[in-house]
Amino acid sequence: MNLSRFDLNLLLVLDAVLAEGGVAKAARRLHVTPSAVSNALARLRIMLGDQLLTRKGRGIVPTPRALELGPILAKGLRDLHDAVRAGGFSPATTTRRFTIALSDVGQAALLPRIGALFLKEMPRARLRAVGIDALVLLGGLAGPEVDVVIGPEAADGDIHAERLFEQNAVLICREGHPALSKGSDPRPTGSLRHVAIDMAPGQLLRDLAGAAYARAGVVRDVVMTVPSFSAAAAVVSATDLVATVPASLFGVVGPLLRLRTLPAPIPPLPIVTNLCWHERTHADPAATAFRDLVQRASAMSPPATRAGGAPGRAGKAHTRRGRRRAAGQ
Repeated sequence: MNLSRFDLNLLLVLDAVLAEGGVAKAARRLHVTPSAVSNALARLRIMLGDQLLTRKGRGIVPTPRALELGPILAKGLRDLHDAVRAGGFSPATTTRRFTIALSDVGQAALLPRIGALFLKEMPRARLRAVGIDALVLLGGLAGPEVDVVIGPEAADGDIHAERLFEQNAVLICREGHPALSKGSDPRPTGSLRHVAIDMAPGQLLRDLAGAAYARAGVVRDVVMTVPSFSAAAAVVSATDLVATVPASLFGVVGPLLRLRTLPAPIPPLPIVTNLCWHERTHADPAATAFRDLVQRASAMSPPATRAGGAPGRAGKAHTRRGRRRAAGQ
């Protein structure tokens, strides 16, 4: 069937008749006469090749074809209504799918809280979380797929960013690591063998630890490079290698993997985490509501993961567009 020749108004009539359970009630809902509804149904029967509705006493009985079409029509019209009405977004009824990109640290430390609040406030919507590698493949924030990114601010004039929170990086090792037996404040040197993290080469996340070591004049002996912080933690738990990871990840996986922290031979490395989005979604009511939800969920972050300053929303900066680069995971 060629939809370009199909009168979609006829589907509105069928939806109303199925919802109201009768022609007269559907006519009142659509503000037309019952004969107009009957004529529309007659045309739709011809176009679809199905009786659609049969009479039973004073009521009507939908055919199997009509019962099949009913929920599809209802959802499609509801989604269309949400999409075109201005300023009428309803978190409780929206069926929109939102996509958030974040590193494995965010997936472990933040996503559970975001998911819980999302299910509570947008129960009929859908949430998709993707990693940083998928973000790159999907065209970044400028592409049509991703609504928000939790990470560093990008130096792009069309990117908005708001600060969510700040935390420190920690140097981790396995329980029983030789460096732990060198005293209460061993201050390990660059002779330690390191795992480096490289999620998306040349893309959103930079090698923050490597830059910090370079600034301190310490040369890391990088033995292994892995694509995620959780992979680095797993490798560290089974070897004498060490890795520099965000404190929030250590808080989640440290007890499970029996990890410990070492005093790092560099100054404290603060990690600023931002919520970033593109200009294309800046004024969209649904995207705005979703960003607010993510901000509130992030404000529930345990204080131990933060490095000074006011937590959560109280510590966020004003929205800015691609003017200042901030580091974060």
